[in-house]
Parts: sequence; C-alpha cells; structure tokens
Amino acid sequence: MRPHLVHGILDFDDNAAERAIALGRKTYLFVGSEAGGKAAAIACTLIEMAKLNAVDPHAWLADTLARIPDCKITKVDELLPWRWNG
Repeated sequence: MRPHLVHGILDFDDNAAERAIALGRKTYLFVGSEAGGKAAAIACTLIEMAKLNAVDPHAWLADTLARIPDCKITKVDELLPWRWNG
C-alpha cells in the first residue's frame, strides 16, 4: 500500500523531517544535560502538535502556564494543545 497516494496530507519526501533534525542538532547542543534534552524534546513535541492542530503555540503555551497551578492532576489532559479551545 502507498499511503501517500491515498492520503493527500502525506508528503512524498521527508525534507521537512530532515530540516527539523538538522535544526534540532544545533539546538540540542545547548540543553545542558540528558534531563534538559528530554524536557526540550517534550516542549518541542507539544509546540509542534499545537501547530499541527491549527493552534497558536504562543497563545496555547501562555494559557497553559497560567492554568497549571490550579489544574487538578486528573484534568491535566485538558491542557494538551489538541484539546485546547483558546
């Protein structure tokens, strides 16, 4: 099966992924530690997921950071970018 022929959203090439990896290599030099790298990877993933879901990353992040102190642990999933309704 050739999913890129069936689903118009899929790209024929992986240039976007390769550019992101190249940019990431430069960025990851400054994370400082393995824990910092994991935190940076999580942050980048959430920001990219916001973009993929047509959510303004800056607005989502500002709102999420403001809501975290009052958020119950059982409702954390409501803060994710694909559940955000701005």
